[in-house]
Amino acid sequence: MKRITLILLILATTSISLLSQENLDFSAVKDIISPEIHNDKSVTFRFLAPHAENVSVGGDFLPINGWMPGTEQMTKDQNGLWSFTTKPLDSELYTYAFIVDSLQVNDPNNVYYRRDVTNTLNIMLVEGGQADLYKVNEVPHGTVAKRWYQSPGNKMTRRITIYTPPGYESGKKQFPVLYLLHGMGGDEEAWMTLGRASQILDNLIATGKAAPMIVVMPNGNVAQEAAPGESSKGFYKPNFNLPHTMDGQMEETFIDIVNFIDNNYRTIKNKSGRAIAGLSMGGFHSLHISRYYPNTFDYIGLFSGAIKPNERNQSKVYANIESTLQKQKNNGYKLYWIGIGKDDFLYKANTEYRSELDRIGMKYTYRESEGGHTWRNWRIYLSEFAPLLFK
Repeated sequence: MKRITLILLILATTSISLLSQENLDFSAVKDIISPEIHNDKSVTFRFLAPHAENVSVGGDFLPINGWMPGTEQMTKDQNGLWSFTTKPLDSELYTYAFIVDSLQVNDPNNVYYRRDVTNTLNIMLVEGGQADLYKVNEVPHGTVAKRWYQSPGNKMTRRITIYTPPGYESGKKQFPVLYLLHGMGGDEEAWMTLGRASQILDNLIATGKAAPMIVVMPNGNVAQEAAPGESSKGFYKPNFNLPHTMDGQMEETFIDIVNFIDNNYRTIKNKSGRAIAGLSMGGFHSLHISRYYPNTFDYIGLFSGAIKPNERNQSKVYANIESTLQKQKNNGYKLYWIGIGKDDFLYKANTEYRSELDRIGMKYTYRESEGGHTWRNWRIYLSEFAPLLFK
């Protein structure tokens, strides 16, 4: 008994000694708020790391550095609490992470985060402008379902995300459909998590700015059953290098998705009731699906779209591009919408593609924005494109 008492006394003394050496006031840091969004829309980030030598914060609220978000050094106080305060920010949904001694970590005081391909990033929303469209507001809400459909073309059952507008379940009305496609590395969850598609549609429909519509968000990686962690493959590390990426198989088998939606939902089953749009790789798919099935969609949207297939790709989907565009033009359509950021690495390809459309007399609406290849632009494009549909 005396020995146990002695050990406890030594442990207590050691703990007191360590606290004295660190001289930390834990009462000052136990209720850490991070991020803290101030009235002027500046934001303070905080991270407790007494033993760290260097802590910085990186995110899309900072100027981009090549492909990577910018970073800012944080400062450390006497309690080991690191902090950084931004300048006033535009209203937007932002992602960020901390870099602690060269290791990227999430903010332990912010439970809100999203997976972006291989990374998990915290999110924050600065209200009072564009980002109010991305909030859950007190308006009627649509329903978001994760469905499984049989894809004969891919010889597998695959998962798909489907948004139905407010009141769909209680009515008998038929609705138009927007097929909304993700970019490379994304999946059927991307437009819901990073794109805030359901919030955007809820808010636009509630204010009468967009027609009620069904929004279908498929997985454009035809080698996958579903998003990482949601398929029979279990919990594996996601990656970009997937088979059949932009090789024509997505375009060839897309009709499986259209058939599933038309057979299971109350849809307008002609091109006046169908739109297709996508970002980056999804823009590539939208371009080629809409001309490969040239009398299927009245509305086409390319958001920072990749344009040309790999020259080594011999898929029949990419044969006779000009003649199929001409056929699409002759069949008629109501909107061909192209959006691209001035700093996007695909800017030149989009400029060249518009020249091709001009040469064959194919009409389009062009939207040029600031910034580059980012979700910030793609959310804006969706919020501007959706109100133009099905009028």
